[in-house]
Amino acid sequence: MIDNDIRTDDDHRPEGSGWGRTLVGVGAGVVGAAAVGGLLTDPDGAWYRSLRKPSWNPPNTVFPVVWTSLYALITASSAATIHDLQASGRREEARSFQRALAVNLVLNAGWSGLFFRARRPWLGAVGAGVLAASSIDLARRAARTGWTRGAALGSYAAWTSFATALSTEITRLNR
Repeated sequence: MIDNDIRTDDDHRPEGSGWGRTLVGVGAGVVGAAAVGGLLTDPDGAWYRSLRKPSWNPPNTVFPVVWTSLYALITASSAATIHDLQASGRREEARSFQRALAVNLVLNAGWSGLFFRARRPWLGAVGAGVLAASSIDLARRAARTGWTRGAALGSYAAWTSFATALSTEITRLNR
């Protein structure tokens, strides 16, 4: 259920309201996680190419497109959620969301290290599961400020849940 205290974006984004600062801060965190994850990922490496993968494994060209879209959604939805919580006086809730987002972004970047760098698909599957749970939690929190924010982060939760299933299946196929 949406809290009636939360107003629409146009109702409370006056100049100097901190919206730009919030967007830049969240964006920097997301770009940092994406950069670290990208540096740790090696889909063209011999090890990854040698793994058996399920028939439903997407082609490697799909991943950068999906992740770029998801990172944009994470940035916009999270910044709007944080800003609206702060603007409506729910500062502790905003800080709690920020902490949950920071943990999520560390988990996000860390998955690539577990799977690609450590070359431990089972660790990647566990990491993906924890990331999916964290993503579901972010979507739930964001939905309290507006269903579109919850839906946007819900697409991230759906993708990380898919990644959990995929990592688990790759683990099973490569015992």
